[in-house]
Amino acid sequence: MNAKQWNLFLERVGSDTRINVWHLALLIALLRLAYIQNEKKVIKVSRSRLMKLSHIKTTPTYHKYFKELQDFGYITYVPSYHPGFRSTVTFNTL
Repeated sequence: MNAKQWNLFLERVGSDTRINVWHLALLIALLRLAYIQNEKKVIKVSRSRLMKLSHIKTTPTYHKYFKELQDFGYITYVPSYHPGFRSTVTFNTL
């Protein structure tokens, strides 16, 4: 995504009353991984890494808010059931 698309994405998140601090923590963790991986749209993720970066301590909390981000349409998650390949997350644009 370019700067204009990121700005629109963040405006959308900021104006959504359903979003709380845990959603934001996960989104910031995803943005950080995107920056680290030098990726623009598709990010390789692991639950343990996202939990660490977002400071979420319990697995049920992580799953609840990660699932809600998917349900709200902010991200698309594609799980990998192969131990050698990571799952991916894609940021959805407007």
